[in-house]
Amino acid sequence: MTLHVNKKGVRVLGIAESFLKMRPSSRLAGVVMRKDLRVDGFGFAKISVGGDDATEGILKIFWGLERSDINALLLNGSIISWFNIVDLDRVSAETGLPVISLTYEESEGLERYIEEYFPRPQGKIEMYKKLGPREPLQLKNGFVVYARFLGATAEATRGLLNSFTLEGKVPEPLRVARLLARSTSKEEIDGEPY
Repeated sequence: MTLHVNKKGVRVLGIAESFLKMRPSSRLAGVVMRKDLRVDGFGFAKISVGGDDATEGILKIFWGLERSDINALLLNGSIISWFNIVDLDRVSAETGLPVISLTYEESEGLERYIEEYFPRPQGKIEMYKKLGPREPLQLKNGFVVYARFLGATAEATRGLLNSFTLEGKVPEPLRVARLLARSTSKEEIDGEPY
């Protein structure tokens, strides 16, 4: 499970979400992208807003793609769809791949919000604490992202992010996955099948 960012054929699966707090479910989209920034596949899953099934949604996308050539997973956050917390250890263990979760701003933590919004917050607080701290990483373009990474060093993570980030802070696989999630969840909101 070593991340080799210098390989020409590196492929990542970027997963992002789209949700509205007043709806019961949100859309996850996953995009397989090669290092040359070509999209090489995609998949979808539905998870509950405020629920505990984010990990299952991510794994559903991964296993549904039936790909053995993905080198790493990039996640647009570990706490998605209104406090639906990803078990990064489980994702890494079940896929056998390095997992990198990104956020883009500093934060004092979310524990007090979990306590405020959920009547029985203990399970979510434990999952949140299990994530551990984020590490700030400066990209070659000068922007700083905040990463949690398993199965990769900070240097390999930075190298991978630099390979897939054209401008700003958001790597292309996550930018495209977010667009795809928004577009397809809009269809669902408009009442069309997806």
